[in-house]
Amino acid sequence: MSSIVPSIAIRDLSVSLGGRNVLDKINLDIPSATITAIIGPNGAGKTTLLKAILGLVPYSGTIAFGENGSHRPRIGYVPQSMEIERENPIRVADFLVLTSRIAPLWFGMGRSEIARIDSALDRVGAMHLASRPIGKLSGGEMQRVLLAKVVAEDREIVLLDEPVSGIDVSGEKVFCELIEEIQAEKRFTLVLVSHDLSVVARHARNVVCLNRQVLCAAEPLVALSPENIARLFGPSQLVTHSDTHTHDDHAARN
Repeated sequence: MSSIVPSIAIRDLSVSLGGRNVLDKINLDIPSATITAIIGPNGAGKTTLLKAILGLVPYSGTIAFGENGSHRPRIGYVPQSMEIERENPIRVADFLVLTSRIAPLWFGMGRSEIARIDSALDRVGAMHLASRPIGKLSGGEMQRVLLAKVVAEDREIVLLDEPVSGIDVSGEKVFCELIEEIQAEKRFTLVLVSHDLSVVARHARNVVCLNRQVLCAAEPLVALSPENIARLFGPSQLVTHSDTHTHDDHAARN
């Protein structure tokens, strides 16, 4: 990855929360305009790394963007879950308008901005949800709506935390393929956290093995080797997390 201009360059990044060292001296280049997956056991600091990139947690070290490190990108974030009261009556379309960064709310939303939101909903297969109360959405439906928000706002970097959480198995493959298609169209830098190694092997081009420190950062066939998986999750987890058929599929696509 050293020959690729990094979209995000992380140097000596450390994060301590509640007196616990969550991330320790992270050095990582995340390449531009591709899909990078972050994997690791529970408590490895995966979500914390995303929050550090977003500037939501205090850290030491540096996080720089772009070729010379001075670029301030437009970053989109889809969390693992979003707490919305089940009785919240606001419609999905209105939710996207009210939370949109396309145009300042005090100037109002013009027809072009509304059309962009409608187009984004349609692109992620969620146009039928436009009039649905936001509180009545399933986990998978909410993930689509949040993805539509990212598409509408035309982000340069998109961070997804467990994007298939709350989605049933039958919908998981379709949703992940949709994410990959949109990334290929928009050419944004996509960083996703996932515990599902089959998702990672199918869709990522770079994989970061994280457990407080970066244990490996490489292409999937290297990062997801049995040796690395055992090192990351422990030998007892090797059979659970290894998926050689998925790795073969990924190699065939490339």
